[in-house]
Amino acid sequence: MADIGGHAIYKIEDTNMIYIPNDSVRITHPDEARYLRIFQNVDLSSNFYFSYSYDLSHSLQYNLTVLRMPLEMLKSETTQPRQESFDIFEDEGLITQGGSGVFGISSEPYMKYVWNGELLDIIKNAVHRDWLLYIIHGFCGQSKLLIYGRPVYVTLIARRSSKFAGTRFLKRGANCEGDVANEVETEQILCDASVMSFTAGSYSSYVQVRGSVPLYWSQDISTMMPKPPITLDQADPFAHVAALHFDQMLQRFGSPIIILNLVKEREKRKHERILSEELVAAVTYLNQFLPPEHMIIYIPWDMAKYTKSKLCNVLDRLNVIAESVVKKTGFFVNRPDSYCSILRPDEKWNELGGCVIRAGRLQTGVLRTNCVDCLDRTNTAQFMVGKCALAYQLYSLGLIDKPNLQFDTDAVRLFEELYEDHGDTLSLQYGGSQLVHRVKTYRKIAPWTQHSKDIMQTLSRYYSNAFSDADRQDSINLFLGVFHPTEGKPHLWELPTDFYLHHKNTMRLLPTRRSYTYWWTPEVIKHLPLPYDEVICAANLKKLIVKKFHRYEEEIDIHNEFFRPYELSSFDDTFCLAMTSSARDFMPKTIGIDPSPFTVRKPDETGKSVLGNKSNREEAVLQRKTAASAPPPPSEEAVSSSSEDDSGTDREEEGSVSQRSTPVKMTDTGDNAKVTENVVQPMKEVYGINLSDGLSEEDLSIYSRFVQLGQRRHKQDRSSQQLCSRCPDGVIKLTPISAFSQDNIYEVQPPRVDRKSTEIFQAHIQASQGIMQPLGKEDTAMYREYIRNRYL
Repeated sequence: MADIGGHAIYKIEDTNMIYIPNDSVRITHPDEARYLRIFQNVDLSSNFYFSYSYDLSHSLQYNLTVLRMPLEMLKSETTQPRQESFDIFEDEGLITQGGSGVFGISSEPYMKYVWNGELLDIIKNAVHRDWLLYIIHGFCGQSKLLIYGRPVYVTLIARRSSKFAGTRFLKRGANCEGDVANEVETEQILCDASVMSFTAGSYSSYVQVRGSVPLYWSQDISTMMPKPPITLDQADPFAHVAALHFDQMLQRFGSPIIILNLVKEREKRKHERILSEELVAAVTYLNQFLPPEHMIIYIPWDMAKYTKSKLCNVLDRLNVIAESVVKKTGFFVNRPDSYCSILRPDEKWNELGGCVIRAGRLQTGVLRTNCVDCLDRTNTAQFMVGKCALAYQLYSLGLIDKPNLQFDTDAVRLFEELYEDHGDTLSLQYGGSQLVHRVKTYRKIAPWTQHSKDIMQTLSRYYSNAFSDADRQDSINLFLGVFHPTEGKPHLWELPTDFYLHHKNTMRLLPTRRSYTYWWTPEVIKHLPLPYDEVICAANLKKLIVKKFHRYEEEIDIHNEFFRPYELSSFDDTFCLAMTSSARDFMPKTIGIDPSPFTVRKPDETGKSVLGNKSNREEAVLQRKTAASAPPPPSEEAVSSSSEDDSGTDREEEGSVSQRSTPVKMTDTGDNAKVTENVVQPMKEVYGINLSDGLSEEDLSIYSRFVQLGQRRHKQDRSSQQLCSRCPDGVIKLTPISAFSQDNIYEVQPPRVDRKSTEIFQAHIQASQGIMQPLGKEDTAMYREYIRNRYL
């Protein structure tokens, strides 16, 4: 699904449950089969992800800062003792591979975003660590942004919280431990794919969070209303549950915590406004005890009201909010500011927040966005904030000259598609249907057919909430270990509610009660604005483990993991070519346009009109396989196939040349032969001429002279230079001499390179490794003169 620094991220495609017989239990429990069916209702092949070598439960900032500390800083107590059941020849194998093996630092996963933690907790201390594979639930997508041939990977990872998890109307608000419903941490990662290593490559990330309003509230769905009334279940005058929630966020993200509340504020009858009033009171109470520089920032904005207004542009207002948010939190980048940005600093860049370190920048604080469901409005707001952060990320890597991205560019269209897939996936998991309102809806450019689709999605969401959410909630409770079947106690299907399972304080008295004024953890407040989880302290060092590997072990052999030399592969099956690409899927296919992905296009100037939607990508792959054997397009008549025609029939248009594509029909040799339409562009549209037509004598003469000029550039020995007789057309034919002194099909001797060229190449290699050569006086004076003439 994605590649981050050579570490592959996989999606679970299929699972198999294997029954292990036990001699002590020979009689099957009568309720075991029913529990098994409920357990298997959690489809592990639907949006569950894992990686063998990359910790998906932590952010990229954590993995590239905490896990890359010097090994000497860790004490020997952090290494795990060897168990008796482990391989006794492990150290001997390391020695035979050469040396004492390879040492690395790994961390305990952040269990809040691990979905099989309870299942593995039973066997964690009984098996080798290689048997433990932690998985996350949410979304993972990656696309390739080509900037004049330079590949840049844009990755979007969403981690759903396993605490207080469930479906839309059955899980609202927060539980007694501060965990909120539908909490998702979204991270966008930008990396220069031309360098795959974490050490020498350029990487940047930005994290934001969505989650339900941290209060005790719920909605009663027994009334069968489209919008059930909102009820505050418990009075919380000291904001106890909100304090627990924001304390968790300060510990993981640092300060400032920014709340973007999108619920309605003006209603004829109180509905969503109930949550706004309670959230304002809770934030106001908590802020009076925090230091002024670390206060929680609260931004209320009635997005629904602005959407209905014809005078207001929703996305323009969101863009202003996004700029202020990114300037306060900053973002993560693993390289220092470029020299050109220091010479010509942008106004926005100087106002950027976060923490600046020698190796780059750190994100401190996070944006927390919420509406009532945290689906449609939240996804659009997160997209606008992510779009603003993406501009700063591209600027920090030296890919654009100003931290600003405009709509209708290939880069923003690619990013918008990623976020729509991200929103659809999370909406299906929590709400039971895809997004109802998308970015195009708020831009007011959605086609009229979108309204009928919105109605169908609303009906699908209502049906799922009313009839299937209860069964899904039981499956989630059983899978996550919230409910444990116990002999003599009611079964899962006999419980009238699962409220007592998620609120542990209802079953027993808590041993200690937190302070109403000092509501934060003391260690967390000391290190703000840095997140406490990333601070080097004794408590965090205990979470780190020094692991010893074989030098060629699969978990650390990134080369074999990425290139797979032991498998027969083709280019069309390679992941880096199969992923969504801005040049193939978004850039117009006409001649003479600017190939930059940051150029504003017209709405109809996009590769999507040629390749259709994402369901046609397989046809696009088949197109590349058959393009070489495709017959030339007819010059007078062409066949045009429309991507919007659902019937799949061919349309023949007589008397007009095809303006878009020529289909190539390929038949499968299987039992059921299928005819696939492939889109191949006309040759004249691609090359500017029709290569099947014969050349005129004048063009042939010009080309012959051009070839002779190219051959003339080869170095020749004056003494052995032989001139042929003149041709009737006046062109001198010369004997071509290779630039290589010796070349054949078996051996090639490269030309000699002078010393100065070798030094320049070595300096270029050292620059990619971070070793910069000192500038001479002449170079500095020349560069200053260039800047003075060019910009001053």
